[in-house]
Amino acid sequence: QVHMVESGGGLVQAGGSLRLSCAASGRTFSMYAIGWFRQAPGKEREFVIGISRSGDSTSYADSVKGRFTISRDNAKNTVYLQMNSLKPEDTALYYCAAAFTNSARRVPGKVAEYDYWGQGTQVTVSS
Repeated sequence: QVHMVESGGGLVQAGGSLRLSCAASGRTFSMYAIGWFRQAPGKEREFVIGISRSGDSTSYADSVKGRFTISRDNAKNTVYLQMNSLKPEDTALYYCAAAFTNSARRVPGKVAEYDYWGQGTQVTVSS
């Protein structure tokens, strides 16, 4: 069992930055790839960015390449999402999720591949 808690969301102007954190419980955190998803009102939940359990492989949605980065600290059971050059279309509820993977470098990209989810943190970008 892995319990996920997101933090760091808020209101920011377009062009600004935010850093989200995802803290996880459980001694097996290093066995899970971690992904960030987002869901805007009326839209489906979508994959944003993810990092392998080893930390040396990442995957990005095209919409965030060059603006968002992800990192993890397995000693602290925490994953960070740095969001720069934010746009109004980045406004959404952001979720972190954990996916058990046999491969140390695999980053799942689908909602159904993730086993545990946090409650989400709201990010609002004003124009």
